Amino acid sequence: MDNIAKTKLREFLQESLSGIGDRHDFADHSSLFMSGRLDSLAMTRLVMFLEESFQIDFGNVDFDVELIDSLNDIQIFVDTALARSA
Repeated sequence: MDNIAKTKLREFLQESLSGIGDRHDFADHSSLFMSGRLDSLAMTRLVMFLEESFQIDFGNVDFDVELIDSLNDIQIFVDTALARSA
């Protein structure tokens, strides 16, 4: 994932947090889902964002929330998924 994609992902996550009134910043390693900052609806939106932005087919993924709990986790997940599809 390049810096532009990571910036767009961070913006998406910030918008998701702002949408529920959470305007606090977060570090790349901060838990977003397991901590309760984001809920299952936000997770669904994130999955859709990742499918559209990176053409990841979640139908072929053994999915677990821990795979996308932080910005760093999402970056690793996307990079791994893209490497597998190449």
